[in-house]
Amino acid sequence: MTRHHPESLSLLEFSAGNLSEPHALCIRLHLDKCTLCRSRAETLDSLGAVMMERQPKVSVSESMFDSILAKIDESPAPQRTPQAGPKISILQKLLGDDINDLPWKHQLGDVSVMDITEKFPGQNERVVLQKLNAGGKAPTHTHKGNETTIVLQGAFSDQNGVFNQWDFVVLTDQDEHKPVAIGSEDCITLSVLSAPIKLTGTFTRMLNPFIR
Repeated sequence: MTRHHPESLSLLEFSAGNLSEPHALCIRLHLDKCTLCRSRAETLDSLGAVMMERQPKVSVSESMFDSILAKIDESPAPQRTPQAGPKISILQKLLGDDINDLPWKHQLGDVSVMDITEKFPGQNERVVLQKLNAGGKAPTHTHKGNETTIVLQGAFSDQNGVFNQWDFVVLTDQDEHKPVAIGSEDCITLSVLSAPIKLTGTFTRMLNPFIR
């Protein structure tokens, strides 16, 4: 069960088609598994269709949008029969292989990475897969910009809680954390970064010039 979800504003931007391709992919992967967010996104899609039909006659204020988003957040998730989503096919189409068999590049300690930015031509953000070995710890770090992450496999914990498979998290330059992989399998995430991370540990900070 997913416990960490995109904010309503992000779902609104997704529904409107305003997100970059990497960010849209992260949300799409989450929606495939999360009935609550999928219901919210479908509501926003329907709302958008109605607004487009009545565009000449409808003026939507900022307060009205806030009210709509609040109601969506308060709505209970519909009871649906779980279905196998197309997550694996999406990833295989993007990566051409199982995520465990990719040509990972060891970065630091228990962390390996694979930069897939080139698969999203024309984007200004860096898109990277990150693997944290089972039971391993990532160096303490913060972010020079925003980082949007979805957990593809396994789970990790930090001071914000436990993030399981298909959980969604957005971090800013105000966040500092030290992820720890929990469970018996490697934790693999897909992240979209607007700027490089910044190591903040006593010794690891010396490696910042070598970290992208």
